[in-house]
Amino acid sequence: MFITTIMENLLKVLFHFCFFSLLVNSVVTQSDSVPLSSRVERVALLNLRASLGIRAIYWPRKADPCANWTGVNCFNGRVTGINLSGLKRTRFAKRNPSFAIDSLVNCTRLVSFNSSGFDLPGSIPDWLGRNLSALQVLDLRSSSVFGPIPQSIGSLNQLNVLLLSDNSFTGIVPDSLSQLSLLSNLNLSVNMLTGSIPSTVFGLRNLEVLDLSSNFLSGPIPVEVGLISGLKILNLSNNSLADSVPSEIGNLSKLVELDLSFNDLGGDSFGNVTINMPDIVFLDVSNNNLTSELPDFIAFPNASRVSLNFSNNQFYGNVSSSLRNVGFVDLSNNYLQGLVVSTGNETIFLSRNCFRGRSDQKSLNDCETFYDRVDLPFDRDSMAPVQPPMPKKSSKRLKYVLAGVFGGLGVVVIIVIIMVIMFKTCNKRCLSQRSANVEPVQEEGNTIDQNIPIDIISFTNSFTYEQMLQATSGFRDTNLIKHGHSGDIFSGRLEDGVDVVIKRIDMRSSRKDCYMSELQLYSKGTHTRLVPLLGHCLEHETEKLMVYKYMPNGDLSNSLYRSTSLEDDGLQSLDWITRLKIATGAAEGLAYLHHDCDPPLVHRDIQASSILLDDKYDVCLGSLSEVCAQEVDNSQNVITKLLRISSSSESTPSGPPPPNCAYDVYCFGKVLLELVTGKLGISNPEDTSTKEWLDQTLTFINNYDKDLISKFVDQSLVIDEDLLDEVWAVAIVAKSCLNPKPAKRPHMAHILKALENPFRVVREEDFSAEILRNGSSRTSWSAALFGNWRQSFSGSTNSQGQSQTNKEGNSGTKLSRRDNSQGSSADDKTIQ
Repeated sequence: MFITTIMENLLKVLFHFCFFSLLVNSVVTQSDSVPLSSRVERVALLNLRASLGIRAIYWPRKADPCANWTGVNCFNGRVTGINLSGLKRTRFAKRNPSFAIDSLVNCTRLVSFNSSGFDLPGSIPDWLGRNLSALQVLDLRSSSVFGPIPQSIGSLNQLNVLLLSDNSFTGIVPDSLSQLSLLSNLNLSVNMLTGSIPSTVFGLRNLEVLDLSSNFLSGPIPVEVGLISGLKILNLSNNSLADSVPSEIGNLSKLVELDLSFNDLGGDSFGNVTINMPDIVFLDVSNNNLTSELPDFIAFPNASRVSLNFSNNQFYGNVSSSLRNVGFVDLSNNYLQGLVVSTGNETIFLSRNCFRGRSDQKSLNDCETFYDRVDLPFDRDSMAPVQPPMPKKSSKRLKYVLAGVFGGLGVVVIIVIIMVIMFKTCNKRCLSQRSANVEPVQEEGNTIDQNIPIDIISFTNSFTYEQMLQATSGFRDTNLIKHGHSGDIFSGRLEDGVDVVIKRIDMRSSRKDCYMSELQLYSKGTHTRLVPLLGHCLEHETEKLMVYKYMPNGDLSNSLYRSTSLEDDGLQSLDWITRLKIATGAAEGLAYLHHDCDPPLVHRDIQASSILLDDKYDVCLGSLSEVCAQEVDNSQNVITKLLRISSSSESTPSGPPPPNCAYDVYCFGKVLLELVTGKLGISNPEDTSTKEWLDQTLTFINNYDKDLISKFVDQSLVIDEDLLDEVWAVAIVAKSCLNPKPAKRPHMAHILKALENPFRVVREEDFSAEILRNGSSRTSWSAALFGNWRQSFSGSTNSQGQSQTNKEGNSGTKLSRRDNSQGSSADDKTIQ
């Protein structure tokens, strides 16, 4: 009985304790979720919601922002953090995004602002640095921000993290950054910054991460780099930094990652740099012009985790035995010599040096010439070729027999594999064609396509066939605009007086799924550079009708020259400002398809007739029936590559357009030439008579001689000297698009940037046509637009070593931050 009473009392105490704990937690939770108390800040958030067009599902208007708005953080009823990453805009706001955050000027207690991955095209306003004095984190990565970094950023004296990478910032690195004494992470990589690195930046003693890679910075590395004793990551790669590596870098004892690759660093001072970095994990000085002995290394505490890359330089001398225990070492394409003892470590790459007894080294003459030039002794006997042992005659005949047997078996295996691949390919094509064929279902006298999802056909208006007949006056010939390759195009007027364009698709002569690709494209979202789809009529089995917005100025082929009643009824030409506007608008549309859609989409019918113009000559892309996803083959082996080569050789102008973005770029280059030369019909794929003219015109486009522009520019253009530079720049861009090798054509996003600022193309120092075509210089602004920094070494003395390194599978070398996915299915043949 006594024990029972004790147990009951204990249970009561435990119950009261649990109840009290729940009550305390409830009070704490309520105190942490205090609603927004500042009316000014609430108005500011509502204005931000409107200016950015944030969807109501993320920021519901009537809900409390502190409790219910995604990405909004508060403390004591005041806004302290805003995170736009991952949020989506309304369909209307997507058409014209901008850096519209002016309402944040009233959020004076804002500590963190993050818009990474959220498009904010525009420049950073000066007020941001002056008014948001409490800001500690500013993250604008991949936000499409452009223009200079304002000096007012230096006024954010509480800033701890500044991330501005993957944008289009121009100008210099501002000196005012040196005022951010609390800054620990500074990332300005993958932009278009120029000038030298200000030495004042290295006065930020609290800095732990400094990333200025993939810009156009020049000049030497300041010796003040050694002042940041706590620096852990230093990345200055993919720039144009020159001169020697300062020995003060050896003072950075806490470095974990050091990347100076792909610059123009030279001299013999790097060998004097004492590497006293016990925590180092990654060290990359590859692809420079360093000429010295390898520096003395300490015994790394974590040697198996360390990656060292000294490839593509001019290091000489012997290799230290301390490198044998390092996890990854790339010494390829240097002038190192001596006897190499095999350690069984497959992560040490020594090709294209002057080592003894190896067959993958440089020639004896090359090594002798180098060591004579640097006036150093060279062991000429060390490069004697290694003679393989002579096989016995008895075993020689057996080897031939075995080679014949296994060779025959190999041929049989290859034939079987090819047949299996061809069978699977044909089977997939048959299945896809069967799924693409639309089977009509009878329903009350009309037919609809049973394979069209309801959400695709319901996002636009559905018109009746009688409405279409009335709008086009029974599809009279007077309403016929042209015969398109996917259907006849008619002008019409709806009952409410709205002018429209109607495409009439005859299913008996057209591909059965030609209209489906358009419906699927528009169902994913609209873009201001795609002709608006107003509705459709899918009632009849043999006819499908698509209704588009009417474009008053027709297409480019009809608007470049227009009839005028002035002076003997001649032709009036579009001025250059309008032509450049049209080129930029068309590039925006293609950049949306290539880069903003997932997977990337290919237009496949870019020509003057598919570039539609409204009353203000704003561009909308039409002819969207051929749009398809870009082919990506991630499983190619030797056999499939051979099959691809053989199939690509059969491509003819009469065949279907190839589904890759490089083809769109090639066609767009023809459109640019039409705008520059005024010669109509260049971009028409059916016009094969212009090839000779095109080849001759391209020879006149030379960046070194602007006077040659007079041989091909449209004589009807009246332009001054500045506008002539723009015409010249656009011609150079057009020539880069028409590169016969698809893999070397620029990305559409880079073309768009060039058209938005054409003066940078022709007024860049050391710019050359070879740079524009092949991206063979990493020192030029245009090399960033038309090539990959990491793959643009064809003009350097280290190109062979780089290709050899790639062949050997250099997994330790960091890849460029800019991908090169455009030429995924393109070979060295011209795609037309």
